[in-house]
Amino acid sequence: MQELTGKILIAEPFLGDPNFERSVVLVCEHSDFGSFGLVLNQATKSVLSDVIEDFYFDFPLFIGGPVEQNTLHYVHRLGKLIEDSVDLGNGLYWAGDFESIKSLINIGTIKSEDIRFFLGYSGWGAGQMEGELAQNTWIVSEINDEQLFDQNEQQFWRQVLKRMGGDFKVLSNYPIDPRLN
Repeated sequence: MQELTGKILIAEPFLGDPNFERSVVLVCEHSDFGSFGLVLNQATKSVLSDVIEDFYFDFPLFIGGPVEQNTLHYVHRLGKLIEDSVDLGNGLYWAGDFESIKSLINIGTIKSEDIRFFLGYSGWGAGQMEGELAQNTWIVSEINDEQLFDQNEQQFWRQVLKRMGGDFKVLSNYPIDPRLN
């Protein structure tokens, strides 16, 4: 089994699934039992204080995927500042003690460029991810905290492919609907 935890999945331009069109998914967990990931580039018009009480700052909210959109998840680059965080490598961390995050946000220690919040997640059952990879549904690549937090999420899919170079750079210019070309 290919190690995917901490890597990103970039949707092929002709994927055809509206949940993942032009998406970049951070894989937070991958095992024989299935996979869990968060779509990095689907911003909402809502902010964290719209869904969680007692927040004094308006951190943007993203759609992590189509599964259980009533759940909140987060990825950050705060390391061990947040107890129980899962180290994904390359300066990225997933989850951790929410009460600590809430407190650190409210006193201004955590800035919006250091953490990203998601409603819902992307999930795959046992063997499903391997099947999709075999069908070339996803392009697998590396990511680090600067590439995630310091880039515009609206152009993120395109920027990731361009950074990869070669044929991927060509794919980055593929039109959403080639019939309109």
